[in-house]
Amino acid sequence: MFILFGMPIVQILIFGFALTNEVKDSRIAILDESKDEASEAIIHRLESSLYFDIEKNITQPQLVDAFREGTIKLAVVFPQKFSEQLEHTNAASIQLIADATDPNVATTLVNYASAIIYDSQNDLKGFKELPFKINTEMRMLYNPQMKGSYNFVPGVMAMVLMLVCAMMTSISIVKEKEMGTMEIILVSPIVPMRVIIAKMVPYFILSAVNIASILLLSVFVLDVPIHGSLLFLISECLLFTLTVLALGLFISTISGSQQVAMLISLMGLFLPTIMFSGFMFPIENMPVPLQVISNVVPAKWFYYIVKNVMIKGLGFQFVWKETLVLSGMMLFLMAVSIKKFKVRLE
Repeated sequence: MFILFGMPIVQILIFGFALTNEVKDSRIAILDESKDEASEAIIHRLESSLYFDIEKNITQPQLVDAFREGTIKLAVVFPQKFSEQLEHTNAASIQLIADATDPNVATTLVNYASAIIYDSQNDLKGFKELPFKINTEMRMLYNPQMKGSYNFVPGVMAMVLMLVCAMMTSISIVKEKEMGTMEIILVSPIVPMRVIIAKMVPYFILSAVNIASILLLSVFVLDVPIHGSLLFLISECLLFTLTVLALGLFISTISGSQQVAMLISLMGLFLPTIMFSGFMFPIENMPVPLQVISNVVPAKWFYYIVKNVMIKGLGFQFVWKETLVLSGMMLFLMAVSIKKFKVRLE
């Protein structure tokens, strides 16, 4: 009954409010080295837009750190003596620097900013009678060729590992119950923790093989470089694998049949991975309640880690919070799975 009547309502609400490629309230930085009337007029136009949430008075070192930490997605840089260039040469340039790890979002933000700058030419005081032109120079960080694979490879890694780990392990324990072999396991002197770990090991090995194949295909076929530490990237992938394995085992312990476990894995894990991980739909554009819900999706944190390590070449100091979240999820799910494991058949 829930699937028949509840899922259509949930899906129409999610697809109507959350799943959109529009970019709104994106955090951008202003590096104004001119601080004159012309630059202030353009900044005011940018502030009036619904597309941007502007951070002013940022310095060059702060700009680099902001892009590394992912706190901004676009920077608008005004050169020195911007107003004087317009007055004497009738032309000036503004540099737009975008985080191109997500090419679609970067292109959209640059187009929005360029359109606003172009429209603001007619509003600049003191230049209305001059035939001047403001040029925008674009610079795409981390992905100058604007390849879509730079964004989709981390997302596909999360999706593949989620499917292989969670779906397979979610039916492992409940399958033993249906086949009748769980009775033999329960009468043996094996503690629940060992049963849980034994169910995780085969799929952990399979996931390690999948991680290796995905990374090899990404580098040698899709030309996606690994700018960060390969060892650290593999460690984060294995941590995510353990987290999803624990999640699958938790589903298996609370499910009464393989069909129920498979349904929960598909509807409860696959769709949230697609919708709330951030690699297809920007999370910051979603309503606040859905942004809160996205925090319980492990793929969101893993996608952020892989994108920063693999594409940006960052280290542990930039992703330690996300690593801590995944570690906490893994420990919590393992503890709950062991707690929910029934030593008696009902």
